[in-house]
Amino acid sequence: MLMGKSSRERVAPGWGAHDTIAAAVRAAAAGATVSVHPGEYRESVVLNRDVTLLAEKGPGTVRIVSPRGPAITVHGGAAAVRDLTVTGAAPGEPAILLRGGTPDVRGCEVTGGRVEVTGDAVAALAGCTVVGADGASVRLTGTSRTVLEDLAVRIAGGDGVVVDDEARADCTGALIDGAAGRGVHVAGTARARFTRCEVRGTRAAAVHAEGGAALVLSECRLHDADAHGVRLGGTAGRRAPGDGGERPGERRDAASAEEPRTSSPHGVLLRRCEIARTGASGVLAEDEAAAFLHDCHVHDTSRAAIFATGRSELELDGVRAVDVDGSALAAAEDAVLRARGGTFARTAANGLYATGRAEVTLADCDVQDTAYTAVHLADGARATLTGCRIRETPEYGIRVCDRAELAADGTRVRDARLTGVLVEGGDAVLRDCTIEHVRNGIALRTTHRPLVSGCEVGDVAEVGVEVGPDGGAVLEDVRVRRTGSTGIFLDAGSGVRIDGCEVHWAEGTGLFAGARARPRVRGLTVERPGRNGVFVAEGAAGLFEDCRVRDAGYPAIYVEAAASPVLRRCAVEGGDHDLVVCDGAEPVVEDCRSEGVRDGVLPEGRVPAAGTAAAVPGPRNGAGDGDGGDDDRTPEERLAELRAELDRLVGLERVKHDIVGLTKLMQMVKVRREAGLPPPPLNRHLVFAGNPGTGKTTVARLYGGFLHALGLLQRGHLVETDRGDLVGEYVGHTAPKTQAVFRRALGGVLFIDEAYALVPHAQPNDFGQEVISTLVKLMEDHRDDVVVIVAGYPEEMARFLASNAGLGSRFTRTLTFEDYGAGELVRIVRHHADRHRYDCPEETVESLHRFFDELPRGRQFGNGRTARQVFQLMTERHAQRIADDPATADPGDLSTLLPADLPEADAL
Repeated sequence: MLMGKSSRERVAPGWGAHDTIAAAVRAAAAGATVSVHPGEYRESVVLNRDVTLLAEKGPGTVRIVSPRGPAITVHGGAAAVRDLTVTGAAPGEPAILLRGGTPDVRGCEVTGGRVEVTGDAVAALAGCTVVGADGASVRLTGTSRTVLEDLAVRIAGGDGVVVDDEARADCTGALIDGAAGRGVHVAGTARARFTRCEVRGTRAAAVHAEGGAALVLSECRLHDADAHGVRLGGTAGRRAPGDGGERPGERRDAASAEEPRTSSPHGVLLRRCEIARTGASGVLAEDEAAAFLHDCHVHDTSRAAIFATGRSELELDGVRAVDVDGSALAAAEDAVLRARGGTFARTAANGLYATGRAEVTLADCDVQDTAYTAVHLADGARATLTGCRIRETPEYGIRVCDRAELAADGTRVRDARLTGVLVEGGDAVLRDCTIEHVRNGIALRTTHRPLVSGCEVGDVAEVGVEVGPDGGAVLEDVRVRRTGSTGIFLDAGSGVRIDGCEVHWAEGTGLFAGARARPRVRGLTVERPGRNGVFVAEGAAGLFEDCRVRDAGYPAIYVEAAASPVLRRCAVEGGDHDLVVCDGAEPVVEDCRSEGVRDGVLPEGRVPAAGTAAAVPGPRNGAGDGDGGDDDRTPEERLAELRAELDRLVGLERVKHDIVGLTKLMQMVKVRREAGLPPPPLNRHLVFAGNPGTGKTTVARLYGGFLHALGLLQRGHLVETDRGDLVGEYVGHTAPKTQAVFRRALGGVLFIDEAYALVPHAQPNDFGQEVISTLVKLMEDHRDDVVVIVAGYPEEMARFLASNAGLGSRFTRTLTFEDYGAGELVRIVRHHADRHRYDCPEETVESLHRFFDELPRGRQFGNGRTARQVFQLMTERHAQRIADDPATADPGDLSTLLPADLPEADAL
């Protein structure tokens, strides 16, 4: 009986075994196993049929070293290789070459060469390590299909894993560490899936897909790359028409020649991935690439966390991008970027920056704690924000520049140190948005006609809603509450339609219509403004219909000279004066009435001028040109009134003394000049060093008034500004912006709040240095035409003055604003209570003293602003207390604040 070939061949020294692996393979029958004795074998092995090649004693015991070409080549068959160490002839050449068949390689270590799968091979590699290859460590090409499990690539001289041509790959549990090129590169029309893989320490992008490639990264970690975390180019991720993505129940198996598909609208999907500590962007999409990111975490990137440019398209769902040295999201050129349910926070630049013709959509996203403007739109970018939350930025909440467009619906902006929403040249539609705890609420400085509908603007340090010079806007059902200055400010020449809006508790004027403004105002309600309800400036006109002003601190409606508004069916309730008309004004009054006004007029028809009165427009940013009418007071009378106003300020005894001393010095300057004598050496520019809320802006305004009364300044008005108004967005933009602000201040005082922000820490190339250089020159060129006051925290102002040699010689005097004591804060609260007709009994005053004594005073303590906030919270708690049991309330209860109305300290 004839026996067939043995099913097992052995390679080992001595009788009964083969001397070489190649000889054993040639002798092996189909399906046989070739067992290799420990040792080093210098040969090239070719497998072309169903043979299993394995190390007899396990991993690390057998090394195959190729004298030339690959150490192992598979041309066909179901070849299997187990537990071998393989060394190629050269680091840049294949050590294992799989060209056909269905090879299965497991537990192998490859050194000095790559693993290459090409042709039509359908391969599987598991538990393999590739070390020290030049070029690609693992190259999958041709029409091959490969499954890789627990692959390790270390110290690659080029890329880690390359998938190109029409190859398909499915990789699970891989570690790619220390590639001199990219960790993963997918190109051509290749398709690849990586699951629970880690790529770290690459010199180029951790993952790069280009051409028409498709890629799925699921639960992968990409970190410590010197370049991008994920880079997408070409048409990577663009699906062909009719390709609907992953199908329910479909097997995803690269080795079965099925293409890996995704449930996303794009052929590139990142799902539950972490991308961290990259030298460039976390995710970059360029050219026409497209990708979908789901539940990913991108953090600690050196540039933008996620950047779309070219004609690329990115869709994000539940993505978190935080702790970024650049912007969290950036979009440029014609890119499309959509995000929902994301968090974008703690950035060294913007939360979102969009430019070019980019289109961005954010839904239910959080953008917070950004170093620059939270959402910045420039050029022709367009953005849609729905149900988003934007907060905690030292600049603007949303800024729309150039030709950019914004549509915001149900979005909340709060805690912006500058304006909540600034439209500066672009266009916007704001619906049902909330803007609160900001410096200015909404500023519309554009020749377009933005729409603001159903929005709430509240707890604003200065102006609630501003429409810039010659601008237009539509304000519908907007509610403005608790502003430190004007509620709605319409600048010169503006044309605005206002329907059904409300202004409550503005400390300045409710609505100010500037020179030549032509508003159409219907159904406006102004309650308890600190100054006028409606102020119509010189030369303004417009229609005011069905408006109501209640309990104004100054005349409810004030009409300046040459103004000709139409007042129709307007009502005034409470206050001292309902209507004051200056000489030369020609208002038309139709069917108006007043009730409970101490000195009411409001006849129908054309009202004759009633002279001037104490109506103050409460202009934008605290800048004022004087009172509501012509000022015929003598300089001595104006000085006396200014001195009285200074004396009425709470606390600040040292500052008051210094201001009075400076005034006397200025008087001596004036007397010597009139006598023909040279004035003594004098530097009028000042440094105001103090914490927030200590009255720096108020004192700066009074200082300008003193200098104007002495004839040393032409107007004495105050222009308040800060870094956001001075620093440009690009090279060449800063100097013109600074010059424009400076020109507005000529003849008065330029007050730069938080001036130290112009010299941020560790940013020597910041545009703020250009602001300082420009200011120093302008101050020299206009030394007699303007006074500059810089203000900020005491310790920060010393650093600011040291940043430029010219600053020290121009700012030689510092006024220190001390924090308010508990008694002074109580006086401020009582002042606000008196203005708003509330009573504070003795037990409430005692409780206020204890409250302020115990209140923590960190860097965020607001001094006078904190006192004002305490009063506001007390009125809210008082209202809630009375509303809980209105039946038992008597008239005295409606105006009496009790200790129970004091807020909790953590509510501030």
